[in-house]
Amino acid sequence: TFDVASSQAEENGFSDIASTSGIDEEFREILQQTSLKLVDDHLVEFSEALRTVAKALRRVAEGKAVAKAEAAEWKRKYELERAHNLQHKSKAQSEDAHYNPMDEKLQNSPNQPVMNGPYIEQTEKCCGKHGICSHEILWDEAPRSNTKLAQEMAEAKKASFKLCWGCNGEKSGQHKHEIVSFERGNITTAERSSKQILLKWESPPQTVLILTKPNSISVRTLCAEMVRWLKECKKIIVFVEPRVRTELLRESPYFNFVRTWKDDGEKKLLHTKIDLIITLGGDGTVLWAASMFRGPVPPLVSFSLGSLGFMTPFQSEQYRDYLDTILKGPISITLRHQLQCHVIREAAKDELDTEEPILVLNEVTIDRGISSFLTFLECYCDNSFVTCVQGDGLILSTTSGSTAYSLAAGGSMVHPQVPGILFTPICPHSLSFRPLILPEYVTLRVQVPFNSRGHAWASFDGKDRKQLAAGDALICSMAPWPVPTACQVDSTNDFLRSIHEGLHWNLRKSQSFDGPHDS
Repeated sequence: TFDVASSQAEENGFSDIASTSGIDEEFREILQQTSLKLVDDHLVEFSEALRTVAKALRRVAEGKAVAKAEAAEWKRKYELERAHNLQHKSKAQSEDAHYNPMDEKLQNSPNQPVMNGPYIEQTEKCCGKHGICSHEILWDEAPRSNTKLAQEMAEAKKASFKLCWGCNGEKSGQHKHEIVSFERGNITTAERSSKQILLKWESPPQTVLILTKPNSISVRTLCAEMVRWLKECKKIIVFVEPRVRTELLRESPYFNFVRTWKDDGEKKLLHTKIDLIITLGGDGTVLWAASMFRGPVPPLVSFSLGSLGFMTPFQSEQYRDYLDTILKGPISITLRHQLQCHVIREAAKDELDTEEPILVLNEVTIDRGISSFLTFLECYCDNSFVTCVQGDGLILSTTSGSTAYSLAAGGSMVHPQVPGILFTPICPHSLSFRPLILPEYVTLRVQVPFNSRGHAWASFDGKDRKQLAAGDALICSMAPWPVPTACQVDSTNDFLRSIHEGLHWNLRKSQSFDGPHDS
């Protein structure tokens, strides 16, 4: 290229200028640097592509190993059933070897139904531990004396099935053993739960944990009054946070009886001591209370002393009447599901090499943070590809969090006891990208691909922000520990009242009656 340019310069009469200014050497250096830069860029893109291929191959290998294990299990079952059939057949042959004329009469009698091989195989009971039991036939009564009539009845019967709902992966936290039975073609299931869930105390609560909204004089005053009332009138042991106990002792040494915890070790064992949780604040205080428990969560009573009240149905002015009713029981509760989240780094050896799990009551949000580029995410549901998210981010929300960030991003409002996970994009680049509601048992995987222009950030209930680099993934599934919150009336009444009062849902002026009317 340079030689052609030099010859053209000589033809145009610029050969002396080019030779005197040393353009020859400069052009050669520029061309070499440009070519090296292009090579480096291609190598970077090629290495990223290889990493993506390696990741995919690793997933294929893991899936192949799982398939081999399942195949081995089914082969073992087949061998056991075959051995059982052979044993049964040999037993029948040994019985035939002992000839008995009376037995021959009974076998040849027209009043005796014939029991052949297929019938014996169909009446064998399945283990019912893995998968579907599909070879059972139910009989309402014994076959009639007529062999032909018995065969007609057998043909008219419908097969019976049993479907066992198993665990969807050990990491997802789902351990379900509910059974769906199919008899005579009718599908019947046991109800997941009653319409309204009631909590009945088998023994009266003895220990209460009070959690308060910080930096509020009214909350501090109510807390001191409630602690005094619980101690003197109800003879209940009261736990508070270390910060609250310091504030109470600063007010009066009378509150020396109030208990607290010293370190994280004692904090993790709170669920073994606490019978009831009382929150004084808004929805943020309820989220804080749920985050304190890494496992089972005691029943929670929330008093409204904040700006938002979707999960705080009780008014603080009548706290004595409410607590009297709650301590006696029974009370209506709402089981609010939580999401269990794992972060898997690109350098992890396998899928089990994860960071400490995080529980969220509202939502986990993946956004672009301070980056000026769109968020690029790959989403999978139970190893099935869902979509690629390109936009400001993605929200994975519980139904309790459907009235929070997910609602602001265009998601639906969902009753908190509906078991599901909300999949809501944030300002997607495609207008056809609409929100989804997925069933509770699925496991969601959100991964930052290697060709993403920037990093992503994940926040859990608005805190514990973590950076997700290229190759990192976030695994979300339904946690096995719901948060039981007490209802003022019942779950549905409290939910509808909260959206009417908190959101002014479908509030409009009534239409006037002085307009046109139908004739």
